[in-house]
Amino acid sequence: MELHPERNLVRTRLYGQITTAHTAQAIVDLEGVLSQFRPGFTILTDLSGLESMELDCAPHFSRIMDLCRDHGVGQVIRIIPDPTKDIGLNILSIIHYGTGVQVITCQTQAEGEKALK
Repeated sequence: MELHPERNLVRTRLYGQITTAHTAQAIVDLEGVLSQFRPGFTILTDLSGLESMELDCAPHFSRIMDLCRDHGVGQVIRIIPDPTKDIGLNILSIIHYGTGVQVITCQTQAEGEKALK
């Protein structure tokens, strides 16, 4: 996780094989840093290196989304080059973010960076 409080931006990258231990730790890490960000902050998540994810990670992703929503996330940008690796994030976004958060899905890093501007 890269933190850019001055830009109100959190960057995350998922790569390799993601386990429930990884996602459980991500919750702890996120809880420790969210106070650095103002409402309306942006999360850019790069899934281009993701190989696989354990099914039991879904509740952790739900918790992460709820934490971000409760802290006032305004925009989520996802880089997902392979749509088959969406891992259900689009559906979870509808449930946990509702209509108040802008969610953008890009295929490349360049598209993701452009969406930040």
